[in-house]
Amino acid sequence: MKISALQIARAAYQPKLPKALQGPVKAVEGAATESVGNQDDIKALFPNTYGMPVITFEAGEAKELPAFNVGVILSGGQAPGGHNVISGLFDGIKSLNPENKLYGFILGPGGLVDHNYIEITPELMDQYRNTGGFDIIGSGRTKLEKEEQFEKGIEILRELGIKALVIIGGDDSNTNACVLAEYYAAKKYGVQVIGCPKTIDGDLKNDQIETSFGFDTACKTYAELIGNIQRDCNSARKYWHFIKLMGRSASHIALECALQTQPNICLISEEIEAKEMSLDDVVTYIAKVVAARAEDGNNFGTVLIPEGLIEFIPAIKKLIAELNEILTDPTTGEGREFANAEEQINYVKNTISKTNFDILDSLPEEVARQLCLDRDPHGNVQVSLIETEKLLSDMVAAKLNKWKDQGKYNGSFSAQHHFFGYEGRCAAPSNYDADYCYSLGYNASRLISNDKTGYMSVIKNTTAPAEEWIAGGVPITMMMNIERRNGANKPVIRKALVELDGAPFKFFAAHREEWAKNDCYVYPGPVQYWGPTEVCDQPTKTLKLEQGK
Repeated sequence: MKISALQIARAAYQPKLPKALQGPVKAVEGAATESVGNQDDIKALFPNTYGMPVITFEAGEAKELPAFNVGVILSGGQAPGGHNVISGLFDGIKSLNPENKLYGFILGPGGLVDHNYIEITPELMDQYRNTGGFDIIGSGRTKLEKEEQFEKGIEILRELGIKALVIIGGDDSNTNACVLAEYYAAKKYGVQVIGCPKTIDGDLKNDQIETSFGFDTACKTYAELIGNIQRDCNSARKYWHFIKLMGRSASHIALECALQTQPNICLISEEIEAKEMSLDDVVTYIAKVVAARAEDGNNFGTVLIPEGLIEFIPAIKKLIAELNEILTDPTTGEGREFANAEEQINYVKNTISKTNFDILDSLPEEVARQLCLDRDPHGNVQVSLIETEKLLSDMVAAKLNKWKDQGKYNGSFSAQHHFFGYEGRCAAPSNYDADYCYSLGYNASRLISNDKTGYMSVIKNTTAPAEEWIAGGVPITMMMNIERRNGANKPVIRKALVELDGAPFKFFAAHREEWAKNDCYVYPGPVQYWGPTEVCDQPTKTLKLEQGK
């Protein structure tokens, strides 16, 4: 593998650890916990891992531990810092006993089921410290939810003498981790399962998890690109840039990027849903800003759009919910099989309710077709494939032309389109993510050595210097509730959406009129790895505002 000058320099960076993890630890238990919703149902489904206490680590006394082996899985989409979670876990278990071994399962949970693995050696680990991507062992989206998968998994775990399995993933992956921990506990197999909170979307957070790893780096990467576009926008002064950003289920990335770059318009899906705005309402809002800027001679600007926006428009959300139901086979929970696209479209049109048929029929043909056809492995609409940025700019252009005919608008409107997704998923982690992820992995080793299972590794107080961070663990069941998924009620970790009464959104809402009218652009520049602390080691503006910093 060829190594760049940046990678060589970054390899020398030693991530910072909370003070509690810098030596032996003792686990301090809090009160018993309960799930965030559907307590009786979750308790019945997870009798062996429900109600466990929150754990906080404090400095403890050294003790000798027999050698043990650990397995690790990267699950779901990439997020900056995954390699540092693994390096923290590696260093953590080696500090407990140099004979301990770490095995990585290849290409995600499927590697566990298919017995596809490698041992992570010191030489291999050193190639990936402080680097982006998940390429050390790859990732995958196989769902661990069936008994035969669990039994295939225990075969290889026993063969390799693995005491604990660490699953690094988002809300769905950690839901699977919780299910697996419960199964192995119920069977008394003696294998622990620990989760680590990953997703650049930022929707895996709660009172215990301050942020999911990768969010900081991804937002800084996107904000750099947006700033570059805004600099060009302000130079050419002739284009409106419609920029779609990752974030299907929540608008955290769009909001954070808006806080960092101060665009003319940023749409927040959760607000649109709360206000019950129609697609035309959204288009009218954008068109009014465009027209107002044109009156000042500014026929240019930037619009930030969350990837999942279309799902939050109430009428379309109801349409998608029914599509997800009728296109899922209730006997298997998987997508229905059709001979071809036309058969699937005809099935939808003949099955869907009249109200939702009318909504579907009102959409541009290409968007309607995408809603009917494109599904992800879980049977859901693939909203990332819907070119919302082009849909909105086309509809804004049509509305402005109508206003022009009515003498209400005499500006010019020309649009450019962008979608930033993959550009941020595998970026080299920021100092914050490098430190945070390393701490998450190291902390997971302490949860293992304290015989915990069904826990999420958590690091808190991360707006403070790293020495003051708080390390511990939270029962995954504490974050769960029952939701409707693919035609069935299932236990899942509750996603965290943008809170409209939260400090980050309130700050944005208080400034957006000024940003819409004036050129208040901020150009953050690239992610900084060296330099003053106030430049290099800052957390996201979202996290600082949430903690009143």
